[in-house]
Amino acid sequence: MEEDDSDDSEVGRGDFVETDEESGGEDECVTLEPQRLARPLEGTQAQPDRSAEDDANVRTAQVQREGAERQLRYTPHIVTFPGAAGKPSGMSGSQNNMYASGIPTANNPYAPFSSRIDWELARWAKLRGPGSMALTELLQIPEVPERLGLSFYTADELNEIVDKRLPGCPRFVRHEVLIGNEVCEVFYRDIIACVRAIFGDPDFTPYLVFAPEKHYTDARKTQRMYHDMHTGRWWWATQEEVERKKPGATIIPIIISSDKTQLTLFRNKTAYPVYMTIGNIPKEIRRKPSSRAYILLAYLPTTKLERVSNKAARRRMIANLYHACMKKVLQPLESTGISGLSVVTGNGTTYRAHPIFACFVGDYPEQILVTLGYTGKCACCKISHKNLGDHAPEIAADLRDLTAILDILDSFDTRPEDFLKSCAEAGIKPVIDPFWINLPYTHIFRSITPDVLHQLYQGIIKHLVAWLIEVYGAAEIDARCRRLPPNHHIRIFGNGISTLSKVTGHEHDQLCRILLALVLDMPPLESTISPAPVVRCVRAILDFLYLAQYPIHTDDTLALLDEALARFHADKQVFIDLGIREGFNLPKLHFALHYSQSIRLFGTTDNFNTEYTERLHIDFTKDAYRATNRKDEFTQMTKWLERREKMHRHAQFVEWRLVQCGAPPEPRSLKWSPPGLDLGRRLHLAKHPSVMGVTVEHVVTKYGARFFREALARFITLTNEPGISRARLEEAIWNIHLPFRKVSVWHRIKFVQQDPLTLKFKTADSIHAQPIRTDSRQKEVPGRFDTALVNEGSGGITGITGYHVGRVRVVFSLPKAARSILFPHEHSVPTHLAYVEWYTKPRSQPEPNHRLYKISRLVDERGDPICSIVPVKDIRQSVHLFPRFGASAPTEWTSFNVLDKCRTFYINPFSSKFMYRTLY
Repeated sequence: MEEDDSDDSEVGRGDFVETDEESGGEDECVTLEPQRLARPLEGTQAQPDRSAEDDANVRTAQVQREGAERQLRYTPHIVTFPGAAGKPSGMSGSQNNMYASGIPTANNPYAPFSSRIDWELARWAKLRGPGSMALTELLQIPEVPERLGLSFYTADELNEIVDKRLPGCPRFVRHEVLIGNEVCEVFYRDIIACVRAIFGDPDFTPYLVFAPEKHYTDARKTQRMYHDMHTGRWWWATQEEVERKKPGATIIPIIISSDKTQLTLFRNKTAYPVYMTIGNIPKEIRRKPSSRAYILLAYLPTTKLERVSNKAARRRMIANLYHACMKKVLQPLESTGISGLSVVTGNGTTYRAHPIFACFVGDYPEQILVTLGYTGKCACCKISHKNLGDHAPEIAADLRDLTAILDILDSFDTRPEDFLKSCAEAGIKPVIDPFWINLPYTHIFRSITPDVLHQLYQGIIKHLVAWLIEVYGAAEIDARCRRLPPNHHIRIFGNGISTLSKVTGHEHDQLCRILLALVLDMPPLESTISPAPVVRCVRAILDFLYLAQYPIHTDDTLALLDEALARFHADKQVFIDLGIREGFNLPKLHFALHYSQSIRLFGTTDNFNTEYTERLHIDFTKDAYRATNRKDEFTQMTKWLERREKMHRHAQFVEWRLVQCGAPPEPRSLKWSPPGLDLGRRLHLAKHPSVMGVTVEHVVTKYGARFFREALARFITLTNEPGISRARLEEAIWNIHLPFRKVSVWHRIKFVQQDPLTLKFKTADSIHAQPIRTDSRQKEVPGRFDTALVNEGSGGITGITGYHVGRVRVVFSLPKAARSILFPHEHSVPTHLAYVEWYTKPRSQPEPNHRLYKISRLVDERGDPICSIVPVKDIRQSVHLFPRFGASAPTEWTSFNVLDKCRTFYINPFSSKFMYRTLY
């Protein structure tokens, strides 16, 4: 059941100017926990009075955020690039027809395999099955191949079919590089063949983008919108440069990523893969590993040159080796980026394409290696190491002078004796021939993209958590972690966070969702230092983190991003005053200044997150290594990858033959939706209840719905008589007779969202309302009753106005016979209802320092909870609450009882990215 609820002569320099003509108090308990901060006497907490100025500032920020969020949902006003840019140059046969020409298909859609079972077993063996030896042993069982009608009897015979009878994919070639006295191997593919393979993939044909666009929030073109790569300024400006020389071009932005990865735990075996994708594919497809929008371009040498004793010389040689290999791989782009080449999409449309190196995706060491920089400095701009901690947007906007650096690199041929000195003065490593030196339309210092995983989660957030633990003590921080209520989006760190080691990006993400709760209402840090700046710093960094990950931006939201970073810099001095830091010269913190500039150029950060390529290591490197015999492994790994790619391509072809019957793919006509905002969700309940018949007495006692009868009577009366007076209402509810003893109960409400491209549904949120139970080991599991945001009738898509927080105790439906008796004149009574205990309504604006809404349990004069029956369809989403711990978390509180023990809470806007975008 579901309820919907520059100058053209400077080709190669990459400098450009984009034209924009159109822009117009509990007793102490005995505990085994470590000693924590003593709870101060009442009134000693450093909670500064809330002034009118504070309220005004918060209100201003709230209005700005509300306006910026509203614009994100607008259907954009689109300005297309004028002229013939991105237009097709002709037609040819579709990719599937071309593929079929290489296979003697006859009437067999599975050819060269003899039958469906022959093909299915082969696909399982190469994509999912065991190793070659195990497959051969299986096939050597008497009569197995004969009974199944297989065309192969051993793994080697299957490999021969794949290698010789399936049309090819881009092949790897092996190349030797001599450096010092060591011979290194690099395995790489022809990048042009890889570009053609991705661009011509039939699965991508309906979604490819061929020309840049300017997206605005309205027809007046006052606010630019940025999301996919074609909406950024780089593509438009580069298109202008190319059109001056070669009109009618289709730019293919090349996105390159490189990163070393560990293959073994004990032998220290590593691989150095290079991945490639293109910006014409929408990011919603590109970021999913299952879409296969990335291709493994090369395996670079991983030598450490241990025979070279001089460390400086060793580092220079490794840098030169990297660039020499990358230059070999990317060299075809030097000519084709200018002259263009013919490429064909999956449906046979031909374009004159210009593949141009656009972006490099990598962590900080890779960025430094690519840009010839030195560790401890910015990879992009001229700022000195000692000034990295300054909030200096004007310096960050001044990138390194590419022309001057190219002149220095060219001087190696004319003035080799001055080369080392010139490089040192320019702050670059003396690499003779970096791979990007001749790439057209490329500015390498502009091409470095934000790295949310390493710069924010495993950089700034990692530092911030360490500082907070040092400020407040591990014991208190860990105690608060253990006492947060559960939620669908929240991980409870039962052992705290101070002892975590090798913290992953996902764990840092979970930490960020609760980080602010760990510093709220703390006592004075020292006699003269207020904790308020610490709270403001945490809030500012979290705002920056969440805003930086928006899947769509406008000029206004980018202003909010920069403002959040400015707020952190305004209060960061508190960590120096406390002796936690001596300075903030952290390259990852500094790079945050480049985020808004990069988003304007290349689109939002989810276009380039290294989290995607970290996932690719499993498919393209680790799994490949496990398939080898550990001897000459890279030769075996590349062959293993080629065979897998052939099987994937043939599976695509077989599906086309069977399902589409030869018809070329047609573009889908989908209504425009903000990419990745996910504001549209559907409420979903299981078709059958969790418990078919629960007595009213058990609803009251086991589910804690103490006033279930009274609340239901009130709901019945108000539904039948909406205009009844309060006095008559209180009298009428005692005359209601409930003609049933049992109700059907659901223990979970789900919210699902639909992928706009695949149209598949997945669970995005859930609310639990389940009493104490025993698990399969007869161990008692505490009950869980989550809190939710309930629409009072006037709530919008975003914002707190019109919503009320309540705790869901039971989700139920009345017997059908009882509904007709209780609601004789109503034909639209909701089938599914929820018993909710209310919290106070939040103030119209949040608190000034942490900017959270404060609420308390809503009780009557006797201390009993105020509760209601509401239609389940009025529940908007789950909501996570931060308990108001005070100066020290009470020892008797646990994650399972804190919602009962604590009276005052703060609404957590960081429980999910969806929550952050909808609650402000």
